[in-house]
Amino acid sequence: MKIFWLLLLLCFPGFLWGQKAVLLPTPQYFTINHTYFPIGEVTVKVYPSNSVTQKMATGFLSSLGMSLSRRETGYDVIIHKVTDIKQVHVNKNEAYRLHVVNRHIIIEAIDDEGVFRALQTIRQLIIQKGTKRLIEGCDITDWPAFRIRGFMQDVGRGFIPVSELKKELALLSYYKINVFQWHLTEDIAWRLEMKQYPELTDSASMTALKGDFYTPSDVRDLLAFCKEHYITVIPEIDMPGHSDAFTRAFHYNMQSAEGMKILKSILKNVCSLFSDVPYIHIGTDEVKFQNPVFVPSMVTYLHSLGKKVMAWDPGWHFKTGVIDMVQLWANGVPPKGVPAIDSRYYYLNHFDPFADLSSVFFCKILGHSIGNDTLAGAIASVWNDRIITPTRKLLLANSFYPVMLTLAERSWKGGGMASYAQIGTRMPPKGSVWYRHFVDFENRLLYQKHHTLRGEPFPYVRQSNIVWNITDPFPNGGNLMEKFPPEFKLQRTYWFRGKKYNTKEATGATVYLRHTWGPTISPAFYKDPKPDFTAYAYTWVYSPMQQDVGALIEFQDYSRSEHDALPPQGAWDFKGSKVWVNGESILPPVWYHGGNPSLMNENNFSRPPIQISLKKGWNKILLKLPVAGFSTPQVRLVKWMFSFVFVTLDGHDAIRSIIYSPDKSK
Repeated sequence: MKIFWLLLLLCFPGFLWGQKAVLLPTPQYFTINHTYFPIGEVTVKVYPSNSVTQKMATGFLSSLGMSLSRRETGYDVIIHKVTDIKQVHVNKNEAYRLHVVNRHIIIEAIDDEGVFRALQTIRQLIIQKGTKRLIEGCDITDWPAFRIRGFMQDVGRGFIPVSELKKELALLSYYKINVFQWHLTEDIAWRLEMKQYPELTDSASMTALKGDFYTPSDVRDLLAFCKEHYITVIPEIDMPGHSDAFTRAFHYNMQSAEGMKILKSILKNVCSLFSDVPYIHIGTDEVKFQNPVFVPSMVTYLHSLGKKVMAWDPGWHFKTGVIDMVQLWANGVPPKGVPAIDSRYYYLNHFDPFADLSSVFFCKILGHSIGNDTLAGAIASVWNDRIITPTRKLLLANSFYPVMLTLAERSWKGGGMASYAQIGTRMPPKGSVWYRHFVDFENRLLYQKHHTLRGEPFPYVRQSNIVWNITDPFPNGGNLMEKFPPEFKLQRTYWFRGKKYNTKEATGATVYLRHTWGPTISPAFYKDPKPDFTAYAYTWVYSPMQQDVGALIEFQDYSRSEHDALPPQGAWDFKGSKVWVNGESILPPVWYHGGNPSLMNENNFSRPPIQISLKKGWNKILLKLPVAGFSTPQVRLVKWMFSFVFVTLDGHDAIRSIIYSPDKSK
């Protein structure tokens, strides 16, 4: 009977989801009142009367299928613009109260931005009961923990059309993402047209995706769209590094006197084009500074044009009071008192869709539970070093929507388990409080995948039900490689050369034994692993029937910013990793660029799943995980990791009818 109910829940996950569960991000205070407001004819009332608020509300309600009436209908949407919401102490401009009952929807907000956030919550409260569409009754008081919750698209390296950017912006605004960082210039190409400098966007100045750039009309169009969706745009003109495209266009380095003169002329036009945006991002990272007055001069000039200035850290060593905001990457530490945005562990081009996603959920932004004047928030960055087209494949390769919704949850709700340096990529023990929090979030995330984001590239599948036993690492050498697989017995302890080796449990579709960045920065499964060791991971999978399924399998998850060689044909990686199902070796895919350095992308969620036949009953899964070194001639940043999850043959969903259990417990 126990296994029947478990399989029922796995096959029909909607059975798990109450209406509260589908809201993402989670409101700060939320109760269901067991009433329902019908989607039909309504009257909209705004107090005090305000045409901008009225237009926003009526446009939104019309998009939901409501018909609007000026006469009394008995069903009212009432918006009160108030001077304060007493329970809220941070970011009050985005705060709101929402009260939904049978005949009334009441929104209270200080600012139109708060009204907009409330309307996005209403969008997620819509349910279907028979033929009726209803808005579930509730009482919500809500506000964001962090004022910056954003994403960056590097369109300098990889161009993304305005139509696609609008789609991303609209969808993410549903989840209260409020910042778009537009990385417009790079070594590869300068993507912002400057009418007085046509050479900047000439194809001869570009090295990839030649001829793709944004016109002033494109910019104005996108800015207007973002304004409607209460998203702040931060344009980035990278300087003085990442500027080879500038040099090719003018034959002057930015730091030269001639280059500075041209750049200031460009910045004046940029500030005019982006007249309503508060910040201009100037980069300053990854460059040798040849001219000590270059960066201070540009900051002073932008300040004179009425703009605040952002820059990367590490980058130019700003003194307190000189820069207006810093964006942290690597191990950046902002000057004291300077507002900071956390992007250190939010590079989507380094992520796998499982362990790194859960890390975003568990870890506190900037190491804190809530923002303040200097703890501004977080921006997830997509660095498009690998030219992946069309954009849909780019979003899939970088697990864009799953991670962005996870960041939306954490940056709005605040909190988290601990800092990244304490958690890294480790999933908390199954059954723990934070594990249960993750299961709840995963349910809501997958609901969004199958509803609002249905049809969008969304590589995430359920992983909280996947449990492994992983051995202590065995020293490489001798007959170890030949001794164990595939007759390796799945048991709790092993004796090898007179020494006892234990196994420990791990949860998730991806497990890092050691992260690229090492145990100090990013704790992983092993506390302090050494090179030249081999580990084994195993589990049993119960299938109620014989069935052909897909499997997502990975042992490196090649970063989309590295020039690493792809594995040689016939191998999963350069480490010698292997996988067996029921004692049968599973062959790797055919690599398009096998054994050669490549910026093509062939990670496991960018290629078709491996087809595997499961027998009825228990199936034995065994992975061999050797590592020689943590940096090799073929792979600069070795990830000692594995990913394994059974999916549908098209790779879109997990197999809901199976159970993962290292000890065959049902």
